[in-house]
Amino acid sequence: MIQSYLFPVSYAFLAFPFAALLFTLPFLIVQYRRHGYIHKARAWLLYLMLLYLMNAFFLVILPLPSSRHNAALAGGALQLIPLQFIHDIIRETSVSPAHPSSYLHLLKERAFLQVAFNVLMTVPFGMFLRYYFRARWGWCLILSFALSLFFEITQLTGLYGFFDHAYRVFDVDDLMANTLGGMLGFLLGEWFSRFLPRLEHLDKHLDITTKRVSYTRRGVAFFVDSIVWIGLLGIMESLHVSAAFWVSSGVYFMIVPYLTNGKTPGKWLVRIHITGTGKRISLWELIKRYSLLYWLYFGLNYVLGGPVLWSQVSPWVSVLISLLLLVMNGWFFFHLVIRLFKKGPLFYEELSHTSHQIIWPKHYHPPQSDTADPE
Repeated sequence: MIQSYLFPVSYAFLAFPFAALLFTLPFLIVQYRRHGYIHKARAWLLYLMLLYLMNAFFLVILPLPSSRHNAALAGGALQLIPLQFIHDIIRETSVSPAHPSSYLHLLKERAFLQVAFNVLMTVPFGMFLRYYFRARWGWCLILSFALSLFFEITQLTGLYGFFDHAYRVFDVDDLMANTLGGMLGFLLGEWFSRFLPRLEHLDKHLDITTKRVSYTRRGVAFFVDSIVWIGLLGIMESLHVSAAFWVSSGVYFMIVPYLTNGKTPGKWLVRIHITGTGKRISLWELIKRYSLLYWLYFGLNYVLGGPVLWSQVSPWVSVLISLLLLVMNGWFFFHLVIRLFKKGPLFYEELSHTSHQIIWPKHYHPPQSDTADPE
């Protein structure tokens, strides 16, 4: 029976890297928005919870039927009699109430192990709810039941209609066992909380104003801004706006940050903004910064790499343009890698005297010194 559980668990571990990749972007955005930075303890726990939920889900749905056109279950797809598992254990096991030594046989019997695993499956869920999310027992009860109900409905609907019929039984005892497991996890989470650091206190002595804006954070902002800007560029080109590339980049990366004191939608999302030499970023500083990046570097790529130019030049000129693009992009790549490892500013930041700064959440308060300043 253990093999039947190891099979879906192995698939969950194989699929985890792909799920983690999809999970990373929303995770980073939420952490930046809520806490202002990424803490390793929070990241480790949330990815661990993702791995757990994947294991639980795969245990519920695997193994799948060999065909989408599966036959209906012979005994029906619903088991709505509470505590039916007790009758199953008595019927299927060789346990005798009058002989306590026979109780050990339960550890080898399918009916008992199935109930035990259904309880154990949601224990981590309750622990996560209590320790990480600080959920109260009422919410833990509701969410544990909801998770179990989701599992049972998934089975009853044949993976939401993918299969012709349900391939596992909707069992009310599973609902009870899973909910019980969640509540046991809640109690364990409460007990473990006494020995583990409280997550809400991780930021207590942290001065976020001293933290550097990481390239990961900037990369998330750049990714979001690129999507929005390319959409704006596409709209302008569809409307036949002349010089759409230059106009769209100027509006999005110069005018918008000037009006919002250094914030684009992507930067706002991850709580950073551009700062200059003064208290407020000036339009001239933004023009210097982004004209170097978007009008010079990206602009040259846009012009020299465009199909219009290539269709009008000779093959020899095409070779020279290709070499120029190769040198220019190669230089930028190595420049980016070097600055990434040295954690230094990029060329357009140095020349424009601008930089990024974190905008901390409203609930954050810089740590106070233990000693008062002399008057």
